[in-house]
Amino acid sequence: MSQYSNSSTPQASNAATKPYQKSRQKPPHYERSDEMRVVVTGLGTVTPLGLDVESTWTRLLNGESGITPITHFDTTDYRTQIAGTIKDFDAKQYMSAKEARRYDEFIHYGVAASSMALHDAGFIEAVSADDAPVQNVDEERFGVILGSGIGGIQTIENSRDLLRDKGVKKVTPFIIPGTIANMAAGLVAIKHNLKGPNLATATACTTATHAIGLAARLIVYGDADVMVAGGSEKGSSPLGVAGFGAMQALSTRNEEPAKASRPFDKDRDGFVLGDGAGMIVLESLAHAKARGATILAELVGFGMSDDASHITAPPKDGNGAARAMQNALNDAGIDSSRVGYVNAHGTSTPSGDVAESRAIETVFASVKDSILVSSTKSMTGHLMGAAGGIEAIFTVLALQHQHVPPTINLDNVADDCNLDYVPNQSRKVDNLNYAISNSFAFGGTNASLVFARWS
Repeated sequence: MSQYSNSSTPQASNAATKPYQKSRQKPPHYERSDEMRVVVTGLGTVTPLGLDVESTWTRLLNGESGITPITHFDTTDYRTQIAGTIKDFDAKQYMSAKEARRYDEFIHYGVAASSMALHDAGFIEAVSADDAPVQNVDEERFGVILGSGIGGIQTIENSRDLLRDKGVKKVTPFIIPGTIANMAAGLVAIKHNLKGPNLATATACTTATHAIGLAARLIVYGDADVMVAGGSEKGSSPLGVAGFGAMQALSTRNEEPAKASRPFDKDRDGFVLGDGAGMIVLESLAHAKARGATILAELVGFGMSDDASHITAPPKDGNGAARAMQNALNDAGIDSSRVGYVNAHGTSTPSGDVAESRAIETVFASVKDSILVSSTKSMTGHLMGAAGGIEAIFTVLALQHQHVPPTINLDNVADDCNLDYVPNQSRKVDNLNYAISNSFAFGGTNASLVFARWS
C-alpha cells in the first residue's frame, strides 16, 4: 500500500481519498514457480563512457564524464554544442561492411550491445561481424524487444538533404528499412536466429525500461523462455540537437562539458543528450538453472503509470512517478523499506529532478533518510530510448558488486531535493538486496523496474 492518494480519480468518487491499491492480486515473487521467476544472465552496452560493460562500469564508479563537444557536425549556430557521443566505435566489428552502410547508427549500437549481452550470457561463442546463431536453446522460444525513442533520425536527415540536392534517383532503397524503429530488433533476430516474440517499444525516454519489463512479462506468461531486451539511440543529430535546444531543454554549459549534466544541483540548466545502447538477457529461472547459467540478478518487479498531465513536464508532486514505483513494488511483493538504492531518472532538468525526489520521498517515506539515490546521467548524459537499458544494467551491477555509482557535479543540492544522492564519489555498501531503476518520458509515461540481488 502506498502513502499517497490516487489524485487522478474524480473527486466525486470515494476512491479519491483512499491510498492506492493494486488492481490485481498476484503472489509475491518468492512464491512464483521457477518458470515464472525472471533472472538476468547477460549484459551489453555501448555508452559515452566505453564500448563494453567493463570499461563503462569502471569509469562510472570513478565518477568520470563522457560528455564532450560535438564534432560530427558544425554546431557554431547552436545554443548547445555538447553531447555524450560514442567514440572509436566500428560497426564492422558487429556486422558486415554492407550492412553498416545500410543502417542508421542506432541500429549499429543495438546490434553490438545485443551481441555482447548474448555472449555474456553464454548463448554465442564470440562477438563478431558474422552471423552467430544462438546455441543449445530452442530458438523459437527466444525473443527480442529492442526499442528506440526516435529511430534513425540522423539517416533521415541525411537522406532528405540528398533528395533535395541530388534528386530522387540518389535516394537509397534502404532509407526506410535502414531507419525504422523496429529494424534493430529485426537484425538482432536475423543475426542470431531468434524466432520467438520480436517487437520494438517507442515510448521516448521510457522505451528501454518498457522493453525490459514487457520482455519479463512474456517470460512469465509462457510466451518465451529467453528474451534479449533494452534500447538503442543516436539522437545527437543536427535536427535532434536543434529541436531539444528550441525547447530550451538542453544544458548550454558548452565551455565545461564534463560539468554540464548535474542532476539535483542548484545550478542545473537542462539535460545533455547521450547516444548508445543497453541490452540485457532475461530468462526464466527454470531455464537458467537447466543450462547452468551464471545469474547476475533477479528482475522481481515492473510497474507502469502515466501522469496524464502535460506533454513534457511532470506534475510537481511526482504522483505519476510514485505510482510507477509503487506498482513495481506491488509486483515484486515487497515493502518499500527493503529497497536500498534507486537509480534515478534524474535528467538534470529543473522540474524533473524535484518531482522525482518528491516521488521517492513519498514511496520510501519510512527509509527516506537512508535510501541511496543517484543519477548516472550525470556521467553518460541522457540516452533517451536507451537510457533505461544502461541504467538497468548499472542497477544490476550495483547489486552484484555492492557498490553504488555517484551523482557527479553535485556541488550544491537544490532546494526541495532532500535525499542522499551519493554526491561525487561512489559508495561501497553492505546488504544491498533490492534496487529500483526509474524511467519517465514525454507524454507522461513512466516505468520502474525492481531488481533483487542474487545469492
